[in-house]
Amino acid sequence: MILAGDVGGTKVNLALYDFTEGKLKHTRDKQYPAREYSGLEEIVREFLAGEKATAACFGVPGPVRDGRLRLTNLPWTLDSRDLAAHLGIDYVFLINDLQANGYGIAELPPDRIFTLNEGDNRQLGNRALISAGTGLGESFLIWDGRDHVPYPSEGGHSDFAPRNEDEIDLLRFLRQKYNGRISFERVVSGQGITNCYEFLREVRGLEEPAWLAERMANEDPNAVITEMAMKAKSEICEKALDMFVSAYGAEAGNLALKVLSVGGIYVGGGIAPRILEKLKDGTFMKAFTDKGRLSQLLVHMPVRVILESRTALMGAAAYAEARAAELSGISPRAASVKF
Repeated sequence: MILAGDVGGTKVNLALYDFTEGKLKHTRDKQYPAREYSGLEEIVREFLAGEKATAACFGVPGPVRDGRLRLTNLPWTLDSRDLAAHLGIDYVFLINDLQANGYGIAELPPDRIFTLNEGDNRQLGNRALISAGTGLGESFLIWDGRDHVPYPSEGGHSDFAPRNEDEIDLLRFLRQKYNGRISFERVVSGQGITNCYEFLREVRGLEEPAWLAERMANEDPNAVITEMAMKAKSEICEKALDMFVSAYGAEAGNLALKVLSVGGIYVGGGIAPRILEKLKDGTFMKAFTDKGRLSQLLVHMPVRVILESRTALMGAAAYAEARAAELSGISPRAASVKF
């Protein structure tokens, strides 16, 4: 049995996987509120409840160095060697969460991917992954002549690059709000949706009706803005989502240029599936392809939206099995194939 984990600043998702005919077989999963536990080890023990895992991999937010990571949003330090020893699991791996998502793409069935732009799908080459959720994750999927190998990145923390007068003023607004440098994550993330909303209210003077102000004060602001925008019930919410989606498309295009992702770019994370109809209206693709002399390069790149919420878990499971098989010479995936 393979244990897979997706560790975030607020929640930890765990799942067990086996293999049938060479394909991942989901057994069970559970989500845990991270701040209610002393560490990942405690959560894993509760989840396994005595059940044995032969290998484990956890996708984690941030750069992993020598199997070790100190989380920024939790008072946890994770070490793959300590986890393996304390949990009695032979092989434990820590990889970047977007890297885990990258490995998960190969495990997805076709109906869990929506094609936003067909592009030229005959092209072989690098791919890229961009994922807006609580934060902004980015990953490179480098073509080695046989497979797309995911590599981690912290590109979501690169400097926000405004493209028009609204975004220039948004940058000024956010520099005051955060007292300094602004990354793309401040605009392209869940918090980014709220930042766009507050800018339109405070700087552009768009009206915030009393009923909307009340909902914003008592509910998750990002969810309220998204809901009202998608239902066309509020002008300020619609314009905030427009700003967010345009900036999302622009940074996806920046990533595509840096990786030269002629093999396509994937849009992951929890936000994209919820605003899929908005992504279809052309706002995202207009910003994605607006790259001056290289616009045609972007036009021919396939753009695909990941609809599967368990992609990171699937990728972590696939990585754990493959790396453990390399080290042990025993592959549960290969053994599950009947000849």
